[in-house]
Amino acid sequence: MKRTASFFKSALLVVGGSMVLTSCFLGGGGRPTSVHPGALSTTTGLAYNDEDNNGFMVNPYSGQPEGPNLVFIEGGRAVVGSFEEDVLNRRDNLERTVSVASFYMDETEIANIHWLEYLHYLNVSDSSREVYISALPDTSVWVSRLAYNDPYVDHYLRYPGFRYFPVVGVSWVQANNYAEWRTRAVNMKLAEDAGEEYAETDGRIPLESGVVLPNYRLPSEAEWEYAATALIGTQWLDENQTHQRIYPWDGHALRNPYGKEMGYFLANFKRGRGDYAGIAGKLNDGALITSYIYEFPPNDFGLYNMAGNVSEWVLDVYRPMSFQDFDDLNPIRRDGYLDETRNVATGEQYYNSDIENNPEGFTSLITDEARVYKGGSWKDIAYWMSPGTRRYLDQDSSTATIGFRCAMIRAGSNY
Repeated sequence: MKRTASFFKSALLVVGGSMVLTSCFLGGGGRPTSVHPGALSTTTGLAYNDEDNNGFMVNPYSGQPEGPNLVFIEGGRAVVGSFEEDVLNRRDNLERTVSVASFYMDETEIANIHWLEYLHYLNVSDSSREVYISALPDTSVWVSRLAYNDPYVDHYLRYPGFRYFPVVGVSWVQANNYAEWRTRAVNMKLAEDAGEEYAETDGRIPLESGVVLPNYRLPSEAEWEYAATALIGTQWLDENQTHQRIYPWDGHALRNPYGKEMGYFLANFKRGRGDYAGIAGKLNDGALITSYIYEFPPNDFGLYNMAGNVSEWVLDVYRPMSFQDFDDLNPIRRDGYLDETRNVATGEQYYNSDIENNPEGFTSLITDEARVYKGGSWKDIAYWMSPGTRRYLDQDSSTATIGFRCAMIRAGSNY
């Protein structure tokens, strides 16, 4: 007798010596899916979620939960690299074709209010005083011996008027620590909403639970550049893009060419020597320093301020020749791999960038602590707003011009 998929949906199977009527709740065509795995294993016939017989537990799952402030970035192929003139002659981000998997990214930069929330929970939790102190932004980044920026030192982070301005004075290390805390905080809330209870010590929720989100983290350089350029807005017919982009918007201009906002700048940047915002009565970009995180139009992925306002940390360590080294699928450079050299006398392997293990033969000012940051800031000229440009800074350093936003993988997806 030929047994079809419909037969198996209502078949009687013997499991553990007892008769079990299956109702597989299968997806399209009767085949199991992640959302509809069925009541029985397709390879053993054993029942799922049979607590009486210590069965394998398969929790309900309807897809990756919505993460707060995240925007979906559909992955795909793109030509990344700098389309601006290489005025510094570094040749450190040449054009190349890569593919980036779909992921999520914060629609805005992390703001002062978000960081103050983080500090609050560190202060009221079991965290040590040292942990709290280490999380404080360096407000002295505003200090200048030849400028009166003193009010920003005391007011920028904590005064309510600056709540939704991007946090600055945060190092790469601090940004990563925030992402770890945010992951725990969000997942504990999701578990609570789902009626699940987990220990609050580490916030670890099993991946199998179906209610957990992947980790928040800094985006890779490729992810950040891909999301900033937002070439999804240049699609034409089938698998064709009509043009590349110098900025996160179309054209060579820095002003809005359309509608009631025609003539206004599309980002917060330094227009020229001593010109941060235009003249009184017509403050064109509206900001001498940073600006409201929703101030300017979003790009075609729905991301705000991917050019200007503040530059942003990414995961990658800086190497001038990264574009030659890394893979063309989800590229990243994360350590001194490929930089290794051997001591001729001892045969010991070390990194050219490793000054601790190789103090005498140290050959590079670029170490594994040099991290890439992307995008122009309120204090930068327009050149740095092109997504392909790249700079670097020590991972423990901070400035008044660098902030960050988080990203997250799209789990269970093959694109």
